[in-house]
Amino acid sequence: MEFSLAYEMQRPELDDHAVIEETIEQCILADEMGFDSIWFVEHHFLTTFSMSPCPEVILSAIAAQTKRIRLGFGVVILPYHHPVRVAERVAMLDHISNGRVEFGTGRSAPYEQTGMGIDPRLTREMWEESLTMIPKIWESDTFEWEGRFWSVPPRQVLPKPYQKPHPPIWVAALQPATYQIAAEKGIGVMALGVSAPSVLEPHIKAYRETIKDAKPVGNFVNNKWLSSCFGLCGEDNEQTQELCARSLKTFFGPGRPYVQDQKDVYARLLDQWGGIPDHLAQNFSRYIDVEGQVGSANGGSSAAFDLSGGGALAQRIWEEFDAATMAERGIIVAGDPDSCIEAVKLHEATGVDQLQFLMATETVDHQNVLKSIEMFGKHVIPAFRKTQEPAG
Repeated sequence: MEFSLAYEMQRPELDDHAVIEETIEQCILADEMGFDSIWFVEHHFLTTFSMSPCPEVILSAIAAQTKRIRLGFGVVILPYHHPVRVAERVAMLDHISNGRVEFGTGRSAPYEQTGMGIDPRLTREMWEESLTMIPKIWESDTFEWEGRFWSVPPRQVLPKPYQKPHPPIWVAALQPATYQIAAEKGIGVMALGVSAPSVLEPHIKAYRETIKDAKPVGNFVNNKWLSSCFGLCGEDNEQTQELCARSLKTFFGPGRPYVQDQKDVYARLLDQWGGIPDHLAQNFSRYIDVEGQVGSANGGSSAAFDLSGGGALAQRIWEEFDAATMAERGIIVAGDPDSCIEAVKLHEATGVDQLQFLMATETVDHQNVLKSIEMFGKHVIPAFRKTQEPAG
């Protein structure tokens, strides 16, 4: 099992300089404490939410101050950039870091796409064309291309990546259709939907089967599955779980970027979290609209409730979803070290290769993040290493 951190570069009040300094300090500590990778998003225009428009810049700064931790684009929004520029920037960082780059790809969301002058309806095709081009740019002495969105006359493109043949390729995925595409193209899945491991397990198994017959877009198959969740380790089990749950709910709260303009988002989040817990089903039993059916941890669904009225009921149930149940299901990996270890085991049992934690949010302050990184390094990560080496 590999462990990584994800960065949106959030802060309660976005102080650009402070969030950069704090983020770099956290990443240096993560390197020292045995984390395998760090991943940086690419966001634009989310001025009250995220300050990470150019991940290659901060990753370069971190590369110069770390020794072994891998540096992940989580992700490059391919429709925004000319594929030649993507290939150049990824290869340059790969050299600066002595071959530590992970190349994640994605398409973003309509609010950001339209801000860049991109038609959201075209982004799937743009992503596929760019994804096809970039490995060919890396492997070609002279590259040329005539496509729907980009045309390149015969040109040499330098540098080539430090890693041979090239960095591992991934795609951000929120739904089964993308898991399938990833398997067919032989690239890794970054499952960023924050789902209970029990919900993802059948999708992981399907991915493993499909990828056996992959036609890789690159020079090798990256048969890896990454699952993202919120994580926080502290000395006080209940208090730490409550803080982590609050962080998650703030992140996905009404009007926030990852839920904005989505239909029935809280009903879908409840399903992603394994259904409505029995105690909440009882609390909301007066709303049951299906004969005798109640959503439960044993496969129940929010569909058992009347969720009419714009999803208000689903949102209320979601808001009351308790931290202890989140931790028990592995939706969050939070609490004292023992609780974190038990939650990681749930993910490990599904066949996940890498568990990615979002710790640093507008809800969790810098000192709590540093403490959590240290405790993961000292107590949690060693429990999943075949050969244990003292961290720090």
